[in-house]
Amino acid sequence: MSNPLVSIISVHFNGTKITEEFIKSILQISYSPVEVFIVDNGSEQEPLEPLTQKYPEIKFIISEKNLGFAGGNNLAIKQASGEYLLFINNDTEVPINFLEPLIDHFLSHPNAGMASPLIKYFNTNIIQYAGNSKVNLLTGRSKRLGFKEEDHGQYDFNFKTGMIHGAALLVRDKVIEEIGLMPESFFLYYEELDWCTRAQKKGYETWVIGKSTIFHKESMSVGKNSPFKLYYMTRNRILFLRRNTEGVKRLSWVLFFLIFTMPKSTLLYIFKRDFQSLKSFYKGVFWNLAN
Repeated sequence: MSNPLVSIISVHFNGTKITEEFIKSILQISYSPVEVFIVDNGSEQEPLEPLTQKYPEIKFIISEKNLGFAGGNNLAIKQASGEYLLFINNDTEVPINFLEPLIDHFLSHPNAGMASPLIKYFNTNIIQYAGNSKVNLLTGRSKRLGFKEEDHGQYDFNFKTGMIHGAALLVRDKVIEEIGLMPESFFLYYEELDWCTRAQKKGYETWVIGKSTIFHKESMSVGKNSPFKLYYMTRNRILFLRRNTEGVKRLSWVLFFLIFTMPKSTLLYIFKRDFQSLKSFYKGVFWNLAN
């Protein structure tokens, strides 16, 4: 019995060197068959043209404008032929055999809809992601598992998770047929969590495949804790809660945000004299009032 085709999809926005490092890594994997899509999401400073001739085995998609993380991935989804689709950040590198445990789990668990591997920080043995609780829809909070722990094999098994991680996400094509494309209203951050929640509402399981590992060069495309990132994290956290709550749960997280989150964040940024972050935080809040 032949292996199912996997469509590997990654979005590029500037950072040609990082993308080429990812391409070299993904082309040496042992799993077959695969098709690899790289989407240039409106890059102006470092477009992909230098790589398109160098790597003819890659299917390059060039977008004239930045469509956001979801929009860029959706361009490739529309062209992908795989039974499974792997969405993976261009600022990652992968071991040669990382994909087999993911596919093996899906083949033996027909109700598995989405899964992420264990994610470590690049060139370290420190874990970035080993699963996540679901977002508490009363408070808007969640809990990360394994975050910044040294890896001693404590997550070397497969287990269900409340949320998958957008840096590396395997999805069945039939799940996408049922729940639709990635939600583009988020633009950046939280879209995979909304997508994951939609799949769970349809009865699909979400998993961490601890026997598979990738390495992530965290936030190299937008800058760690940048005002840009803070704006979208604030904006989309609220948007996610708006899209996935109603009634008492919606009232609860709104009150929690107004009574605890906003005052705490405001005082923190004022104390640090970080007025750029304060501005980004409130810009994210007010976007939701205007939309």
